[in-house]
Amino acid sequence: MRKANKVIITCAVTGSIHTPTMSPYLPVTPDDITRDAIGAAEAGAAMIHLHARDPETGKPSPSPDVFKQFLPRIKQQTAAILNISTGGGLGMTLDERLAAAKWAQPEVASMNMGSMNFNISGAAAKIREFKFDWERPYLESTTDFILSNTFKQIERGMSELGDLGTRFEFECYDASHLYTLSHFAERGIVKPPFFIQCIFGILGGVGADPENLMHMKSTADRLFGTDYYLSVLAAGRHQLPFVTLSAILGGNVRVGLEDSLYAGKGKLATSSAEQVTKIRRILDELSIDIASPEEARSMLQTKGGNNVGF
Repeated sequence: MRKANKVIITCAVTGSIHTPTMSPYLPVTPDDITRDAIGAAEAGAAMIHLHARDPETGKPSPSPDVFKQFLPRIKQQTAAILNISTGGGLGMTLDERLAAAKWAQPEVASMNMGSMNFNISGAAAKIREFKFDWERPYLESTTDFILSNTFKQIERGMSELGDLGTRFEFECYDASHLYTLSHFAERGIVKPPFFIQCIFGILGGVGADPENLMHMKSTADRLFGTDYYLSVLAAGRHQLPFVTLSAILGGNVRVGLEDSLYAGKGKLATSSAEQVTKIRRILDELSIDIASPEEARSMLQTKGGNNVGF
């Protein structure tokens, strides 16, 4: 891989996995998302990964109209790279998942690299009463749910967004997803440097064991050589140990309330910025430098923050 001389901190501030009942600090409204994203950028995140939610219920929303309420405000108040989800929320169609990114024409968009079982139903069993009627069925439905990312769907997303100059955060939940990315790279549909986000700890994907991170890295090394940057995220309590290991290996890191609601054992994080501050402190102690947004742009060869659609 390309060893990162300076580590890119990505922060994912809300996502589509956690529901409002799980934490009072989960950003829901455009104001919430704007505030959390700006705070994360001020704390040191060079890239902000963004989903949208219905402001009334907190349910994940694919609507560009909701993204329009926070993307320009975040852009005006930070220098961070704004990275738009194409994973959307569970059960969304591909058209819905691509809609916001096609409108926004961002520097970076996420791209899931394979279909998979994606089971987050265990969270429902821990909660007796939910604030909103949609939450329990949303979580429990994932016992019979496949997150669809067929080769045809992936190619469509890569082509339609790539034509807009958008680059990708390639989300790989399993070693097989790395081979899928290699297939598209060999066909010239995507170009290096590849920003590969290896994901650990989702039930249905690769488990959160350090040996799995080493296997994913060695597989990516064989497939992509020095044409990629490694980044790592891990769900829940695995977040900080895994991202720290990524940085030690020369990779990059991702934190944020999308991936974990906690800032320590039994302690809810009050913001994504709290998690960014924590990993930055760890990296400082390890004498690992942090990339600025402009340094991250140079590393990933994005089109620049002035060339987006918002």
